[in-house]
Amino acid sequence: MDDIDVKILKCLRNNARENASVISEKVGMSVSAVIERIRKLESSGLIGRHTTIIDSAKAGKDVNAFLSVSLEHPKYVDNFQSVIRESREILGCYYITGDFDFMLRIVTGNTQSLERLLNMVKSIPGVQNTRTILILSTIKEEPSIDPDELLK
Repeated sequence: MDDIDVKILKCLRNNARENASVISEKVGMSVSAVIERIRKLESSGLIGRHTTIIDSAKAGKDVNAFLSVSLEHPKYVDNFQSVIRESREILGCYYITGDFDFMLRIVTGNTQSLERLLNMVKSIPGVQNTRTILILSTIKEEPSIDPDELLK
């Protein structure tokens, strides 16, 4: 990992579809050298995937929430995770420390669909307690770590 790799990662973080020839001009390398570096970053696993970020509000999904979930017993974890993986409205599921076991990130269309989703989660065997937090606005949300952090 060097300064050139970080510059390439910054370009891709801003626009994963940016052409290698444009990146080569920005970093001062040949197109083939940039392509090779990108391939190495991908094969090392540092670049996990190239993706598109869809604006949920423009897609009609403007209710965002966090849902904390505690389970009665660890024996319910596997089934809980299996059910959660199937829901398209749950964008993230995190195993956490503290008073709850999991934190879910939910994006849905309206309060009725949020209510339906909450009832579905509460009906999963082993779910003991939940706490819902509605997100009013997003101040900061980055798609990944800042490439500059890789040089520290």
